[in-house]
Amino acid sequence: MATIKLKCHVGVGPEVSGEALVTDDNFSARYDLDRDRGIFSRPQHKLAGQSYVGKIMVFNTAKGGVASAWMLHQMKSRGIAPKAILFNSVNPILAQGAALADMAMCDRFADGDVTGLIRSGDQVTVKPEQGLVTITRD
Repeated sequence: MATIKLKCHVGVGPEVSGEALVTDDNFSARYDLDRDRGIFSRPQHKLAGQSYVGKIMVFNTAKGGVASAWMLHQMKSRGIAPKAILFNSVNPILAQGAALADMAMCDRFADGDVTGLIRSGDQVTVKPEQGLVTITRD
């Protein structure tokens, strides 16, 4: 079993652990998700048809603005949300949305492209206050 530690910019939200769901695609809570069924619904998205509920999601960057931000809060309040979202880079509006939702979010990884460093299925622990993400894999 291998353990890999990644440093990132200090993020927002609580410490969480869970299974990673990774793509080099970008993310919009408004346009990419069916927030009632908890799946990626935009057919062109690389994660189309997959559930995001309870996952540590990993993306290149965020798309969209204010609507995507408040949708994170809506998803969390309804129990149909990811545990965390990790980005190569995120915009301030979505970071504010994660803070409002009390959802873990981090970006700007020192070791490179986070979509290549973490694999779908990895067990991941996110410690936003420390700017630390730990990956455990076989």
